[in-house]
Amino acid sequence: MAYELITLEYDGPYATITMNNPKRRNALSLRHMLELTDAFREVGESNARGVILAANGPAFSAGHDFADMVGQDLIAMRKLLSVCTSLMDAIQAIPQPVLARVHAIATAAGCQLVATCDLAVASTEASFATPGGKGGWFCTTPMVAVSRNIGRKRALEMVLTGDAIDAQTAADWGLINRVVPPERLLEEAQRLLEAATRGSFLSKGIGKQAFYAQIGLDQPQAYKYAQEVMASASQIPDAQEGMHAFLEKRKPRFYQPEVS
Repeated sequence: MAYELITLEYDGPYATITMNNPKRRNALSLRHMLELTDAFREVGESNARGVILAANGPAFSAGHDFADMVGQDLIAMRKLLSVCTSLMDAIQAIPQPVLARVHAIATAAGCQLVATCDLAVASTEASFATPGGKGGWFCTTPMVAVSRNIGRKRALEMVLTGDAIDAQTAADWGLINRVVPPERLLEEAQRLLEAATRGSFLSKGIGKQAFYAQIGLDQPQAYKYAQEVMASASQIPDAQEGMHAFLEKRKPRFYQPEVS
């Protein structure tokens, strides 16, 4: 598929999706969101083991593109926000770990993107905000992802004040995993993605999808669900291979999808 606002590149077992509309600060227009959704679904069906979400230009993403929204009626706005939700769902539905590599400011739906990714590494030059609290349109959908990463009081501070937090604060609060100097951003992002994708490709995909399925359940339901998933997953060849390798004190030989 040809993309206009993003790029999709494969390098060995990894894919990189890069938002590439710097003149618009990678604002999430309808077309931009549809391209991102298609790219994530394409990677999800590929043999890539992991994927990085990155961006070019002065911002990681400035959030929704108001040029798409001003003057739109309720039906159009529902459709646009539904497309945004489909993008966020696609990121968490694909089996591969998705890591956001954040070099600069991520605001509103851009911050939602970071919060939605499985992992995130940011430069010390990055910052994060849900600025609707300062304006006339509250960041209600970004709040869903942000509040599932950080505690209630911190989430409410972000969405009510609209103030930006720096990368170190984002790391301390749990919005991102790591904060590093700009010159180490690519290296650390790749290191964490490689660590997150080692082991069984099949088992990892089952585990990621189970994580998101159980996270919203109460504890008894979560255990009931996770117990069945883990019991079923014990029957896949990689699970049996891992058990045998441990008992035989050897390195396991897991199934590895061929990379074209």
